[in-house]
Amino acid sequence: MTGRVLVSDRLSETAVQVMRDRGLAVDYEPELGADKDGLLARIGGYDGLAIRSATKVTAKILESAKALKVIGRAGIGVDNVDIPAATQKGVIVMNTPFGNSITTAEHAIAMMFALARQIPQADASTQGGKWEKNRFMGVELTAKVLGIVGCGNIGSIVANRAIGLHMRVIAFDPYLTPERALELGVEKVELDELLRRADIITLHTPLNEKTKNILSAENIAKTRKGVRIVNCARGGLVDEAALRHALDHGHVAGAAFDVFTAEPATQNPLFGHPNVVCTPHLGAATTEAQENVALQIAEQMADYLLQGAIQNAVNFPSITAEEAPRLKPFVALAEKLG
Repeated sequence: MTGRVLVSDRLSETAVQVMRDRGLAVDYEPELGADKDGLLARIGGYDGLAIRSATKVTAKILESAKALKVIGRAGIGVDNVDIPAATQKGVIVMNTPFGNSITTAEHAIAMMFALARQIPQADASTQGGKWEKNRFMGVELTAKVLGIVGCGNIGSIVANRAIGLHMRVIAFDPYLTPERALELGVEKVELDELLRRADIITLHTPLNEKTKNILSAENIAKTRKGVRIVNCARGGLVDEAALRHALDHGHVAGAAFDVFTAEPATQNPLFGHPNVVCTPHLGAATTEAQENVALQIAEQMADYLLQGAIQNAVNFPSITAEEAPRLKPFVALAEKLG
């Protein structure tokens, strides 16, 4: 395999140097991701494309990427990549599902505290010259029931932190085994039971056909009065208009959102409500996480382009460097049969 890589979003200098030290030719152009026409004109000669979230890899981009073999997303979400189009062209799409897990989980916990104690509102009031002690009456997190929707990598870290705060944790996740639930110290429940029992609901699931609007108007109505809802996972998991209605009518006590159906979110049904806390998709925004995912994607792309090893691909099984030479003839055969 050859190794010419275009980095079209901001990636750490260390990660870029890792790829170069491994023998790849790297062009670092972090502003190109926002320039669709520029990316379209440049992509044709590259074997690899390293991105974050700004670059949108559409079917049109992939059509122009004549030599492209791999797309590396420094982060978890790959909704900015047309996966079916990439797969049809035989382009491997990799992500880094573990590099920012702790950071995102910590942000969810921070959002819970912000909701419980109205910290952003109290800060704005105090710095505005007011002293409104009686206005900001909060609630304790201790002994509250935390309902986790999606108890995978990030959700399990949230569960661990919440148990440390002496919260009672219940989880809905079709893939969570009873053994894993016991190991985590959480109670596995069905979604309706979680909605009925949880004081706080936090979402940690990918966005797909099954999870889109998992908190629909109907499901929000099933929650207990005074529930607080946190979404640091993906926009589109919650019907934002329905949630605003529930907030306006006092059924939902508060909501904290880091992600939105349309991003960048310059307007949203949740904006302006006094019991809503919003952040601009900061879940992975720590120096540690950004460095971790950048280094991981640099190593993964180098492993694939130089040795044929595939790790954390969303459209192909994992293959070690030792297995790659043995599988190559079968891949070629499959392409010809296809």
